[in-house]
Amino acid sequence: MNALLLRIMKTAYRKEPVVSFIVTVGAVDAVIGGVGGSWSLFSLGMGTVGMAIVFRFWLLKGSNFEQTNSVPEYYLPPNSSRPQLPILNRNKKHIP
Repeated sequence: MNALLLRIMKTAYRKEPVVSFIVTVGAVDAVIGGVGGSWSLFSLGMGTVGMAIVFRFWLLKGSNFEQTNSVPEYYLPPNSSRPQLPILNRNKKHIP
């Protein structure tokens, strides 16, 4: 079970490092608040974890929307007015 949890954590951190960091901070706050008997810290930690999960689903929903409406960008016009580059000549009298 421990190896499976480790694999899930590694995958989550690679995909969404910011959201995973916020979830970790919230989980630590919740554990400290629960063990120490500070219910305000526990609720703050649980709220942070919940908001991070909502933020992750919001990012997933937004990324799917952007991928379907992406338009390719062209940096050069399709027909160039100058089809060839100018020829560069190197002068033998090169002054440094």
